[in-house]
Amino acid sequence: MTKADINGTPAAIPTPRNHNQVVTEQFGSTAAAYLTSSVHAEGADLQDIADYAKKFHAAVALDVGCGGGHVSFALAPHVAKVIAYDLSDEMLCVVDGAAKERGLTNLEVQQGSADQLPFADATFDLVCTRYSAHHWKNLPQALKEMARVLKPGGKCIVIDTASPEDILADTYLQSIELLRDASHVRNRSLTAWHALATNAGLTMVSDKGWKLPLQFDSWIARMRTPSDRVVAIKSLWDSAPTEVRDYFALESDYSFAIDSVMIVIEK
Repeated sequence: MTKADINGTPAAIPTPRNHNQVVTEQFGSTAAAYLTSSVHAEGADLQDIADYAKKFHAAVALDVGCGGGHVSFALAPHVAKVIAYDLSDEMLCVVDGAAKERGLTNLEVQQGSADQLPFADATFDLVCTRYSAHHWKNLPQALKEMARVLKPGGKCIVIDTASPEDILADTYLQSIELLRDASHVRNRSLTAWHALATNAGLTMVSDKGWKLPLQFDSWIARMRTPSDRVVAIKSLWDSAPTEVRDYFALESDYSFAIDSVMIVIEK
């Protein structure tokens, strides 16, 4: 049986995929874009991560859901070893190539899922993840895994785009994120992050938040969002109530600002 498109032409039914397959397909085809994305390659939070690495002597670090490798690149000059870990082989190839170009000989790449880390207990002094956790299907389990592989006294640093505490603004955010990127699972609020860290057996050390401006056209292009979904996103923004539009500082070209958070937790 086939579906028909709006012109009556039979359209192929997509092959069913599990979430990991959706993630690897989404990011495998866009890996190079994430290496050069200014949203991911820049930010004072990368220097914050480097500063934490300097506090350890000959640290061993793990970058979970490394994406374009920017956390790993920030860590490598200050640690004995950093492992860039991601579900996408294509993304890891990009990171490995960039590390070699930069002469980062202490950076290794390894493939796998965030909720099943293939490392022994108490392996790492520093475990980081940046702009990745909102793609994880089983975030509580992933945090428990990060806690497991962290040495006593080690630090876990989580940076991610965050959902608003306001439920209406949150609904709009989750909707546009899923339309833009089929691998999106859920952004979490800062309050939710506190609860997740506690449930994982981790102690909160500090947290901070900021607004991350997103230029609409590059935000869409980076993920190669299909045109029909771009239309749907714009329609949602057009129909959004004023308090939602104001919260996200929505502009005439559909650019907007999203919350980001950085939490530092320890074992």
